[in-house]
Amino acid sequence: MVLLSKIATNDRHGENSPYFDGWKAYDMNPYHPTENRDGVIQMGLAENQLCFDLSEDWIRKNPKASICTAEGVNEFKNIAIFQDYHGLPEFRQAVASFMGRVRGGRVKFDPDRIVMGGGATGANELIMFCLADPGDAFLVPSPYYPAFDRDLGWRTGVDIVPVHCDSSNGFLITKAALETAYEKAQKDNINIKGLLIANPSNPLGTVLDRETLKSLVSFVNEKNIHLVCDEIYAATVFSTPSFVSVSEIMQEMEYCNPDLIHIVYSLSKDMGLPGFRVGIVYSYNDAVVSCGRKMSSFGLVSSQTQHLLAAMLSDEEFVENYLEQSSKRLAKRHNVFTRGLAKAGITCLKSNAGLFVWMDLRRLLKEQTFEAEMVLWRVIINEVKVNVSPGSSFHCSEPGWFRVCIANMDDETVVVALQRIHAFVHQEKDGNKSQGKSTKCLPKKLQLSFSFRRYDEGIMSPHMMSPHSPVPLSPLLQART
Repeated sequence: MVLLSKIATNDRHGENSPYFDGWKAYDMNPYHPTENRDGVIQMGLAENQLCFDLSEDWIRKNPKASICTAEGVNEFKNIAIFQDYHGLPEFRQAVASFMGRVRGGRVKFDPDRIVMGGGATGANELIMFCLADPGDAFLVPSPYYPAFDRDLGWRTGVDIVPVHCDSSNGFLITKAALETAYEKAQKDNINIKGLLIANPSNPLGTVLDRETLKSLVSFVNEKNIHLVCDEIYAATVFSTPSFVSVSEIMQEMEYCNPDLIHIVYSLSKDMGLPGFRVGIVYSYNDAVVSCGRKMSSFGLVSSQTQHLLAAMLSDEEFVENYLEQSSKRLAKRHNVFTRGLAKAGITCLKSNAGLFVWMDLRRLLKEQTFEAEMVLWRVIINEVKVNVSPGSSFHCSEPGWFRVCIANMDDETVVVALQRIHAFVHQEKDGNKSQGKSTKCLPKKLQLSFSFRRYDEGIMSPHMMSPHSPVPLSPLLQART
């Protein structure tokens, strides 16, 4: 007799994938600059820790925004009592205004279409519950965020059909690739209910241009399927080309069925607040808004969080400065890291957004296979002691690509990470020259010349990253090369 449900016993959560395994390796042996210099550096977590000083400064200057201060305690009762699942009106208004500002004021959002979810994870699942039944499927261009497998399908029963993109055109989504994936699904009797895209892309760090977005909108209109646009990295764009939202494209196109268009948003990346669990579904479909609002009862944002963020996001001067500084700091970090990799002979896909780079290590593979990619990944985790995520966990169709997160640490930790990568590449070159022989130990002290400006203390959080899964180390990591 099976005592647990199918959800409890299936493996669609994906926690045993290499993507999550790297986090577990970090959890068991986290790097610290003084207490554990030989620990694993966390570069597998897309977290934005570059602007906490700005948020903390605002909180100090605005104690009334919190109900847990002497200045704000008068609002404690009003916020602590029952709130319905529509959300505080001032919160929905502030989020709608912030979404418009992030998109350059080129489009306005209706606060009455703001539906809450428990972070982007909850928002993505909520929209799937609204749009698809178990066994239905969504097209998702690859490489794509590994946790989409969990978010979209673990509890909903919805499947993902990857749309394979490759490096020949920078992994750009094409109409031909969409048609191929759609037609194959039709032949396999898979009911395609929609297309989900991430713009800016995770893991690529690229933005979609207007013509590509128009072709995607045309595609879903022709097929009469939904388009879900995950735009949670919208404000992480730090250089040209600028971000274009699907909401802008809708205004520009002569024909677009708005009932098919939905946006998922969050404050986890743009504001660096993943712990606040603020996820948003913004739909142009009235029925989805109505149904989604009922479903949000299972994943509401705390009213205390809503109250604080309503005040913060309504401060236009703060928001303008925050977005400007975030863009500058991300640009600098991206430049420092990619130039550091270039000194080691490592290139990355050209990108201008996100909290990561898409690193090309194809030349370091013993052979161009995913098995060789996993061998290389285990060496990077176990010996180089840097947690990066292999491209296969993002369903990349080409072995040898790795996502490296660069915004969740301070400058000094970046230096150490680059030193380790340089030492590893140098060791690989020496190993190849000596007929494949390599040493197991990396130099503990490798002095390299990188130009960094130290941030003032307080700008960056401590070297320790956020806690993650408590699940024991996976056998994937215990297997050493």
